[in-house]
Amino acid sequence: MVQRQLPNPAELLELMKFKKPELDGRKRRLESALTIADLRRIAQRRTPKAAFDYTDGAAEGELSLSRARQAFEDIEFHPGVLRPAPAVDTSVQILGGPSALPFGIAPTGFTRLMQTEGEVAGASAAGAAGIPFTLSTLGTTSIEGVKEANPHGRNWFQLYVMRDREISYELARRAAAAGFDTLQFTVDTPVAGARLRDKRNGFSIPPQLTLGTIINAIPRPWWWYDFLTTPKLEFASLSTTGGTVGELLDAAMDPTISYDDLAVIRDIWPGKIVVKGVQNVEDSVRLIDAGVDGIILSNHGGRQLDRAPIPFHLLPKVVKEVGQDATVMIDTGIMNGADIVASIALGAKFTLIGRAYLYGLMAGGREGVDRTIAILRSEIERTMKLLGVSTLDELEPKHVTQLQRLVPVAAPGAPSRTPRATKAAMATSGTSRSTKANPAPPDIEVS
Repeated sequence: MVQRQLPNPAELLELMKFKKPELDGRKRRLESALTIADLRRIAQRRTPKAAFDYTDGAAEGELSLSRARQAFEDIEFHPGVLRPAPAVDTSVQILGGPSALPFGIAPTGFTRLMQTEGEVAGASAAGAAGIPFTLSTLGTTSIEGVKEANPHGRNWFQLYVMRDREISYELARRAAAAGFDTLQFTVDTPVAGARLRDKRNGFSIPPQLTLGTIINAIPRPWWWYDFLTTPKLEFASLSTTGGTVGELLDAAMDPTISYDDLAVIRDIWPGKIVVKGVQNVEDSVRLIDAGVDGIILSNHGGRQLDRAPIPFHLLPKVVKEVGQDATVMIDTGIMNGADIVASIALGAKFTLIGRAYLYGLMAGGREGVDRTIAILRSEIERTMKLLGVSTLDELEPKHVTQLQRLVPVAAPGAPSRTPRATKAAMATSGTSRSTKANPAPPDIEVS
C-alpha cells in the first residue's frame, strides 16, 4: 500500500520555481528561440513579406536551396565512446588569422532592408564573438562604416566584377586601405538568377508601395518606424539604386568575367584571396593552380542556378583533390551547428552562414545576431562532446556518413572518369592531395 500524506507547502516550493517575467519584449522573444528555425519564425512575424521573402527565397523552384538543407539533414554521425571531452576548443586558424568558431558571416546584399541596423549589427556581433564578417559589394553600409563597427575584428570583403571594371578595382583598394584582410572574389553571378518571390512581390530598392505592401505592413509598424526614421536605404558602394533587384544585378554584373579578371584583382589585392561560387572539382583544381589562397564551395544559397550542385555533397571530392594545397570552405544550407561540425569532419576548413545570420537580424537586430551565434556555438560544442572530440582537428570523415537520396544516373555507354588524384597516384605510387576525404559513396540509394 502507498502511504499518503497531506502536501508539505515547503516541499512544494522547492519543486516549483517560477521564472521571473522578462519585461523586455526583444529579450523575451530572443530567449525563446532555441534554434535557427525559431529565429526564422520570429523574423517572419516581424518583417514585411517582400523583405522576408528576399532573404528566405531562392531561384526558380528553390530546389538548390531545399536540396542543400536536406543534404545536411541526411547525415549520420558516428560518436566515439569512453572518449572524455568535458571541454571543447572551437577555435580555428583560417586564412592567416584566428576565428573563435569554425564559421563566419557570409556577404549579404540589401541588409539594412531586412532590419535597419544591417551590416553594423552583423559586423559588431562578429567582432564580439571573435569571428570574421564579410561585407557584400551590394551592402548598405560602407567599407569604412563596417570598419568602424568592427575596428579590431576580422573584416572580409566580397567583390563582384562589374561591367565598369574601375568600380570594382576601387572597391578592392578601399577595402585593403581599411584593413580588410581577405577578398572573396565571386564568380557565380554572370547574370541574376530568376528569384520568383521577388518578382511576384515587386521587390525593388527602394521599396515600391502598393496596396498589398501597405496591408502587409499594417501589423508590422515597428519595421516601418525603423525604416522611415533612419538614414536613407541605399547601396553604400553603388550610385544607382532604382529598379528591381534583378535589374540592378544585371547592370552591375558582367557575363564576360574571366581568369584575366582574377589575375588583375590578384595584383590589386594585397591580402588573401578566395574564389566564391565554385561548383565542380575541375574548377577547384584550376583555381588552385592559378594561385588563389582558397575556394568557397557555394551555389549562392540557391539564388542563382536552380538545380545546381549541392556544396556539401561536392565537399569530399574537392577536398580529396586540393585539400592539401588550399583552404576549402563551404556555405549554403547551414542551419545548425551540427551542419558545421559535419562540414569540418569532411574536410572543410571553415564555413559561412548567410540566412541564419539574417533571421537573427530580423528577429532582434544586433541582439538577434548575437543569439544566432550563441545558438550555433552551443550546437557545435554539444555535437563535438557527443562525438567524443575536444578539438576541431580531431574531426575526421569517419565521424560522418552522407546518406543519399539523389544518386546520379550515368549515360548509357558513358566511360567512367578516373579522378585526377587517382591518376597521379597510379602514375607515381603516391597519395592524393588530401587524406581527410570521405570514401566514395556506394551506388545505392539510402533514405
